[in-house]
Amino acid sequence: MANPLIQEVTDENGKLTYKLTSFDIEVVAKMNGGLAPTIIYLHNNKDVTDWIRAIRFSPRQPSSYIEDYDRFQAMLFQKEEKAINDLYDTISIRPKNMTSGKQIIWSFAVLALMSIPLLVAFFIMK
Repeated sequence: MANPLIQEVTDENGKLTYKLTSFDIEVVAKMNGGLAPTIIYLHNNKDVTDWIRAIRFSPRQPSSYIEDYDRFQAMLFQKEEKAINDLYDTISIRPKNMTSGKQIIWSFAVLALMSIPLLVAFFIMK
């Protein structure tokens, strides 16, 4: 294997298997001007995004030869979800420390505030 995240391991029966070297992956989501965020994977402050993509998108199903791939994939999914939620929370204008009822009222207030210019333009045109 040419991927540093995967290591060859010989089990007690002498069978050659593959395991992931580390589950200590940091996931960061960034907005780069597109519609969807860019997800970056870091291990020991080094970008390992290409290595993770090589594992995930290889022609051979990773779970068929990497012992702990399913656990690794579940861990990555959880960290990706958290990174994306954190990103959207930082760019959102939605208040974070309100009850759901207050957030609904706040949303209607913002909608009303945004519609004021339209109402002014409508009455001026009359």
